[in-house]
Amino acid sequence: QVQLVESGGGLVQAGGSLRLSCAASGRTLSTSHLGWFRQAPGKEREFVAAISRDSKFKYYTDSVKDRFTISRDNTKGTLYLQMNSLRPEDTADYFCAAVHAGIAWGTSLQQRPAYGHWGQGTQVTVSS
Repeated sequence: QVQLVESGGGLVQAGGSLRLSCAASGRTLSTSHLGWFRQAPGKEREFVAAISRDSKFKYYTDSVKDRFTISRDNTKGTLYLQMNSLRPEDTADYFCAAVHAGIAWGTSLQQRPAYGHWGQGTQVTVSS
């Protein structure tokens, strides 16, 4: 079992930066591929980024490429999302998630069904 707790959200002006953190406990973090998703008001939860268990591979949705960076520190049991050049359309609740055990790295990690454990979310608001 994995427990995930996000932090670092808040209110920021357009062009600003935030760093989200996701603290994991329970099953060893290093065994899991991890991801970030976001959900804006009235919209479906969407994929943002994913990182392999050894940090060798990463995926990003096109709208955040070159602005967001996903990283992890397995020794600290923590996942990060560095968000730069924030835009009003980045406003959403951000969720970290751990992939189901046994699912290999691949494009399926850009879809919600690959993930079996979710945090409660942290709110990010970008003002124009």
